[in-house]
Formats: sequence, C-alpha cells, structure tokens
Amino acid sequence: MTGTEQTRPRVALVGNRNDHSPAHPRLETFGPHLPVQLEWVASQNVTSAADLAGYDGIWVIPGSPYVSKDGVLTAIRHARETGIPYLGTCGGFQHALIEYMRTVLGIAGADDVQYDPETPTPVIIPLVCCLKGQQASLHLGDGTRLSGVYSGAEQTTETFHCQYGLNPDFAETIERSDLVISGWDTEGAPRAIELTDHPFFIGTLFQPELSSEPGAIHPLIEAYTDAVLQHAGAEPRELANTTS
Repeated sequence: MTGTEQTRPRVALVGNRNDHSPAHPRLETFGPHLPVQLEWVASQNVTSAADLAGYDGIWVIPGSPYVSKDGVLTAIRHARETGIPYLGTCGGFQHALIEYMRTVLGIAGADDVQYDPETPTPVIIPLVCCLKGQQASLHLGDGTRLSGVYSGAEQTTETFHCQYGLNPDFAETIERSDLVISGWDTEGAPRAIELTDHPFFIGTLFQPELSSEPGAIHPLIEAYTDAVLQHAGAEPRELANTTS
C-alpha cells in the first residue's frame, strides 16, 4: 500500500469477487481514481460488525446470491445502525430491503427466492422483464437525496444488469415505513430506496459502476464517496487531488 492510499478513507466492497460480473472488473478500473480506497471483503468473512472495523463506508456490490447472505445482511445492518455511509447496487438494493424488513419491520422470514425458492415471504423475486445489460428510464422522487444527486432532475436513464427485484406485493409495506422509495421504472416498480434519517443510505437496482470510468465517475458514486470522506473527517477536494 502506498502512502497516498494510506491517507484515503477505506470502503468495504462487500460481496464475492467474480470476473463474470460486469461490474466487478470495472470497479477495479475506475476505483484507483476515487478519493477513497476500495477493498474487497468476501461476504463469508463478515461474521459480525467487528469484521468491518476501520472502514468509513460499506458498499454491497452486485453478485447475488452471495456466498453468505448473513454476512451481507450483517454489513447492511451495521451501516444502517451506525451511520456509516452505505451504497447498495443491484444485490445491495435487494438485500437492503430484506435486512430492513427483517430487522426493522419484524418480518423475520423476508427472503430472496434465489436462496429459498419455497420461501413463504418472497420479498425478492424475478423481474417481469429481465434487465440484464439494459438501459431504462428511472423516475426520481421529488426532494429525495437520489434526486439531489441528479441536481433535482425528475427522470434519468440508467444501466441495469439484473433479473430480480422487489415483489410488488410488498411495495405498500415499504411505502408505509421510513424506508423511502426514491426511484421507479416507467411502470411504477421500485428501483431505488433510501433512508432520510441516515447520513447516506441508498440502494439502487441499477448499477452506476457500469457507467463509470476514470475521469467520468457516475454522480451517485461521487455523492457516496463525498459522504465517506465526510464521515472520515476528510476534505473531499484535498483528498481527491492526491489520487492519480
């Protein structure tokens, strides 16, 4: 590790590295150009919050089903309860829904059919239309943090690479909670969530990794890394200038 890397706040990329996931190699392409240090943390290596000590941000990356669902849920809960900036993309969106419904809403059996096809509480199910490698319109909630990422825009177009999403039977349950649905597709299906009483907690079904490259980082990732820097007590511009 270089001296420059040592000055950068650390972000845990929680999941399981896989070259067949389009997002994972891209993270390693543009990651060194971020003002934070991205570090892979295998899902099975997260057995308690202690395994994430020293990280200023948690990013649950695409790649569901993970080797350890419990490890991912532990990481999400740790970020949610302690105020550590959280970003969940694709699988990180899906598992944030599961963790919240289990821990906060008391729906203990909330699950993803990828892990248990026979679950009586299928919160995450196959999408009606597969979004692998697709671009689609995203409608943004007025006044949400996600909308602010896009300078208050009402709509944008994002890149998806996913086959699973929120079961519409549970959308009303989420809408009645403090977990805000901040992005929808053209049919009104939830595609992004956030917590307003958290320094930064956003999950998206779309993958901003896929539309990021050195010198052109997706605005959501920029907003997330700014939150990580703030959490670490660092100055964003100052640290950004130290990166290559």
